[in-house]
Amino acid sequence: MKNNLGKTKLPIRHRRTDSLRDFDRLPRQLREWLRNAILPWSPKSVRRVYHRAFSNTGNIDTALAELERIQERQLAKDAQH
Repeated sequence: MKNNLGKTKLPIRHRRTDSLRDFDRLPRQLREWLRNAILPWSPKSVRRVYHRAFSNTGNIDTALAELERIQERQLAKDAQH
């Protein structure tokens, strides 16, 4: 199924991990954010960005806002193509 990723011009990366298992291991807040994400994020990349932002701020909401900011930046980049 290659058509379930939406209409993005961003590069698609194929992964060799069990994304469903990785998703199930995410904290509840990240699973909720990922369910509502516009872009097809991998659980691994969401966790990496979240942990980096959380370690810098110590605030869950600020870390989630960082994920939103990055997603908006990627959407703007996609709109330019």
